[in-house]
Amino acid sequence: MVARMGQWTVFTILIALLPLAAMAAPRCVEDDVGREVCLEHPAQRIVGLSPGAVELLFSAGAGEQVVGAVGFSDEPPAARKVPRVGSYKRLDLEAILALKPDLVIAWRSGNPAGQTEQLERLGLTVYYSEPVRFEMIGTTLERFARLAGTEQLGKPVAEQFRAGIDALRQRHGDAKPITVFYQVWEEPLMTVNDRHLISEAIRLCGGVNVFGELPALTPRIGREAVLGADPEVIIAGGMGEDNPAWLDPWREFGSLTAVRRDNLFFVPPSTLQRPTPRMLEGTRRLCKHLEQARARR
Repeated sequence: MVARMGQWTVFTILIALLPLAAMAAPRCVEDDVGREVCLEHPAQRIVGLSPGAVELLFSAGAGEQVVGAVGFSDEPPAARKVPRVGSYKRLDLEAILALKPDLVIAWRSGNPAGQTEQLERLGLTVYYSEPVRFEMIGTTLERFARLAGTEQLGKPVAEQFRAGIDALRQRHGDAKPITVFYQVWEEPLMTVNDRHLISEAIRLCGGVNVFGELPALTPRIGREAVLGADPEVIIAGGMGEDNPAWLDPWREFGSLTAVRRDNLFFVPPSTLQRPTPRMLEGTRRLCKHLEQARARR
């Protein structure tokens, strides 16, 4: 009886130690440029080099480990208290190094390549993030949670996001096509092509991006091009979450179908222009606006 009890005691101890062993094992994931990123232990000091990356880290349950962020990292509100390390276009390398991060999340197309490469040369572990499809948002959440040791928090968020997107696809899968111009910036006037994540949201809602075939991801265009395309709907992000001022200049062009039908809509930019779980909220709003526009035909 004593021997059996001893065996069970050893077995119980081994079971209890399994989570600790898992935590101590190397954590490896593939980043969005196809490189393997490995950490010997869950990251405890993380720096995010884009507002979207910072928001994704918080969504993955790793907010307490974020010790540095770039300007405009304002979601969730707790992110506003994180020390700044420059802007995403111009990083403060000294500030980053002073924070002694064990993981840096870089924005592949947004951060200066020379600066992120220098961080690597200085020995920092850099994960390059570039979610360009809805599925990649869920995958990124799971990868960040893996690197930070917060899988129990990040996995449900990823699953909830995927379920919400799937529900929208089912609801709007048979929607009649409607032409859309999405304004991502005012001066210079900019939009997105069909390779951009925003265009996936437009397609999901049954929209057709009138500038989808342009070669640049975020092409500059002229107002004459918009007038020539004559979209049924104009969606603008604006300079702030509650500032639809970019729509006002279009009202001067009464010949535009979108203006005649009053199909000028505002969607808070951070809900569509950042690859985070809040894109579900932005896409729901977008789909609602396109439904309104179809009803006005």
